[in-house]
Amino acid sequence: MSEPASTPTSNKGPRPQDLDAAAVRHQARRLAAAAQPPWLHDEVAGRMAERLTYIKLQPNRVLDASPALGASGELLRLAYPSAELLWHEADTALAARAAEKRQRNWWQKLRGASSGHVDSLPALPQVDLLWSNMALHACADLPELLDTWQASVAVGGFVMFSCLGPDSFVELRPLYARAGWGRPTPDWWDMHDIGDLVLKAGFADPVMDQQRLRLTWATPESLLADLRALGGNLAPARFAGLRGRKWKAALLAQLETLRDGEGRLALTVELVFGHAFKAAPRLTMAAETHVSIDAMRATLRKGRETG
Repeated sequence: MSEPASTPTSNKGPRPQDLDAAAVRHQARRLAAAAQPPWLHDEVAGRMAERLTYIKLQPNRVLDASPALGASGELLRLAYPSAELLWHEADTALAARAAEKRQRNWWQKLRGASSGHVDSLPALPQVDLLWSNMALHACADLPELLDTWQASVAVGGFVMFSCLGPDSFVELRPLYARAGWGRPTPDWWDMHDIGDLVLKAGFADPVMDQQRLRLTWATPESLLADLRALGGNLAPARFAGLRGRKWKAALLAQLETLRDGEGRLALTVELVFGHAFKAAPRLTMAAETHVSIDAMRATLRKGRETG
């Protein structure tokens, strides 16, 4: 079943990428209570970690902005064993799950692993790396979040993130349209729009890319179970009512139309990856500009350090 759709709460006007904020909170609570984190996130975290080898910076402070479901803690610890590893979850249920997991990891304490909770963003003191695995597609206000990320990262530091792209589960759209069931998924931000938002937030040199995975299942029941483990339908335009057994039976029958030439049920998942750096702010000059001596000295000093 899915919860009834509610009106988007954004005061910026409707956008194709809008999410239902109430549904976001509901799914966060449900996933926080699940026995295991989403099955796909561990695979994506590994692919993200491979990209860290492209970046020479060795951060002293690392912030994992999606630890409860992101499956990234040990990967970050292996990549930066001497760094201070911090974490933040905006949702209280997910924050409780992340805190409980860290309490159980007694072996990290024996190894002297440094880890701390950041109550709210922006993070102060700022961090050298802000990492977020498979969380942005469940963010109700992405531009606002990127602004807080920018304020959390020190000059010269960087962000690295991953999320679902708009072509994820695209095969479900005509199926739902034929049945009059509304949207099966939101219109997630594509990588070009995310790159533009990253620039607008104040980061520099964003590098965006995407990968497509073709996933297959033997039965419609196993497909639905895996989709439920990934989350729920956050689209404001989804079917505005409760689902029943009759609807589920109809859905299982419709899913049978997804079988490929090998008899497997197939869906596409689009993964979006990105990273960007925080450059030193530039002084803007009007016809008459007042700049403090301290600000001028700091800018000149930063130029000598990076030059």
